[in-house]
Amino acid sequence: MADHVILLHGLWMRSLVLAPLARLLRGEGFEVSVHDYPSLSRSAEAVVDELRAEVTAMRGRTVHLVGHSLGGLIALQALRDERGLPPGRVVCLGSPLLGSRTARTVAGWPIAPWVVGRNGSLLREGVPPWQGRREVGAIAGHAPFGIGALAGGLRGPGDGTVAVEETRLPGLTDHALVATSHSGLIYSPAVGRMAARFLRAGRFE
Repeated sequence: MADHVILLHGLWMRSLVLAPLARLLRGEGFEVSVHDYPSLSRSAEAVVDELRAEVTAMRGRTVHLVGHSLGGLIALQALRDERGLPPGRVVCLGSPLLGSRTARTVAGWPIAPWVVGRNGSLLREGVPPWQGRREVGAIAGHAPFGIGALAGGLRGPGDGTVAVEETRLPGLTDHALVATSHSGLIYSPAVGRMAARFLRAGRFE
């Protein structure tokens, strides 16, 4: 039976945006599903609980998670307590694992509730260093076209929304850089193939 991959989209997005990545991973031999959630109106805590239930229901399989941006943060939060969960790996695509300066900048805007919804805290603060047994890899972009550049919240190389340094969470198994923007990470065939390699072997190269 093929390994299963659950994809998680980021803020402002829904499952349709992950169709190209899902198609690529299926071509790489994985069984793929997308965990869809309303990223503005539903809290990260609620999505984490739903995701844990979905992963737990697949015990007896190998279940990987691939999350873009906010989706990567949610994936790691859901897997932090690994008891009762099936094995698998995690790939975070452009996720501000150490917290997003852009999100902290936006927090001061009057329209902040409409920009980050109920997940502002997770985006601003990030997640603790990874100490689980599960191997986690992160891919960061360095083509600066996005809201971070426009808002003035980005410092140093980044994908236009998330700085490269914000993706370097202590405890990662591997980390890779690609010349693409934040949204481009989910549409790049090269990124998809790198994710597939990590899910199979725990390394991007």
